[in-house]
Amino acid sequence: MDPVPFSEELSERKVCIVGSELVENYTVYIIEVLDGEHKWTVKHRYSDFHDLHEKLVAENKVDRHLLPPKKMLGKNSKSLVERRQKELELYLQALLQQFPEATPTPLAAFLHFNLYEINGITAALAEELFHKGEELLAAGKVFSLRPLQLHAVSQQLRLAKPTCRNGDAKTDLGHILDFACRLRYLKICGTSGPVGSSNILERNLPFDLSFFKSLLQIEISECAAQQIGGLSSLRSSLLTLNIHHSTDSMMLLLVPEASEFPQWEAEGSERGCPVTAVVPRWRNLTTLDMSHNAIGTIDSSVKLIPEVEFLDLSHNCLSSVENLQHLYNLVHVDLSYNKLCILEGAHTRLGNIKTLSLAGNQLERLTGLSKLYSLVHLDLSHNQLAQLEEIKNIGSLPCLEKINLSSNPICIIPDYRTKVLAQFGDRAAEVCLDGQVTTEKELDTVEVLKAIRKAKEVKDRMSSSDKKISEETGLSAAAPPLPPSPSSSSSTPFSSSRCTSFVAPHCLTSAPTSSCQARQASCTSRELLP
Repeated sequence: MDPVPFSEELSERKVCIVGSELVENYTVYIIEVLDGEHKWTVKHRYSDFHDLHEKLVAENKVDRHLLPPKKMLGKNSKSLVERRQKELELYLQALLQQFPEATPTPLAAFLHFNLYEINGITAALAEELFHKGEELLAAGKVFSLRPLQLHAVSQQLRLAKPTCRNGDAKTDLGHILDFACRLRYLKICGTSGPVGSSNILERNLPFDLSFFKSLLQIEISECAAQQIGGLSSLRSSLLTLNIHHSTDSMMLLLVPEASEFPQWEAEGSERGCPVTAVVPRWRNLTTLDMSHNAIGTIDSSVKLIPEVEFLDLSHNCLSSVENLQHLYNLVHVDLSYNKLCILEGAHTRLGNIKTLSLAGNQLERLTGLSKLYSLVHLDLSHNQLAQLEEIKNIGSLPCLEKINLSSNPICIIPDYRTKVLAQFGDRAAEVCLDGQVTTEKELDTVEVLKAIRKAKEVKDRMSSSDKKISEETGLSAAAPPLPPSPSSSSSTPFSSSRCTSFVAPHCLTSAPTSSCQARQASCTSRELLP
């Protein structure tokens, strides 16, 4: 059967028995219930019909002879089953005609109205809260509702109908509204396919959350963003918002007004250009978890959540990190399992965060993380890091204590742990790498690597200095000799002026070497010989 959305109007209900099946030694009848465009199936044996009839006779004055009599002999024969199937179908149709609107509770439960039909769903929920509502509120636990239940309540509020249609005070809609006004923790979990044995698609059922007045935390999963109404009414109270498998846009949920007013601006912001709407902020929201969605961009809607400290956007489709500079209270950020290839200048957007997860991306370089000076925990596992040189970009971060590099190409380098720890210099003992505390043996190896590195640096500096001197000497040797002065044209071959021109190139530095001084003295002594 093709699934269809829940009908918004109450329609005529029909019932028919479409078949039967033998289970062990008894026959089960397959009942199809239709309510407008949606339908579902229910399975019952004859004894279930008998129990239902006894309740209806006692509580609702149904004719005792309306139900076909029980048969003892040949009860599973094909002819008897077919005849009884017709009789039971007529029985159910007669009951629906007798109770066209206020369906008795036993009959509603028998036909699963409490699972699939608007009145039955709200009546069942109201009765549950009548008995357990106060206890649930006192316990302070998370209360779970299905989109179908919320849709039924929302529809009941829209319809000009009595809040208690079957005359039973326990099923009054007021019990639901009173409970919702005081509830603090709510979970809404939908389904991706049809509900139960029906053709009802929960993702097509709009529902309203505006009658929840005191919510501090809400978790929504498997619901289309377009079906969630009234979420913005929770801006003043909500502390934690978790939404999964529901959207490809942050804007749709954080700023639903944007669909009507594209030129909007956050409340309290400086407006440099004309706007069509000023949108209130989520004043108390400190935790936003929108992981496991299909979000491709961190859009400007984050301007409305400046108080957020914990942000989880893992398992999305992000290829860049934008607009997070508006979240100046951020402490913990999870961007794992996205499509990030590069993260330049992260400090300009991630501010003073302490925990950052970038696991499961496609990062090859870490240059953008070199100025996250408050970072304490960093997860870089399952990326494409292959060069040990990249670790230098985070080796100087003063607060970094835990780093995870597992499942990167870099891990296959011989002595990988000690070579990575050596990049942290004197802080190697304070760093926990890949969930393992640094051992004394590793620290000893790190000290050796540090000594080797320092010796290499000294050698490189000396080599560079010698090369510079050699280059300067070469330049001086290539220069043309100075012409002899007229007064010394008749002097000996080793005259003072010639010696000076010979010695000068070796004495260009500010501190002449002893060899330069010796050669200059030698020239002077030769000039004085007769």
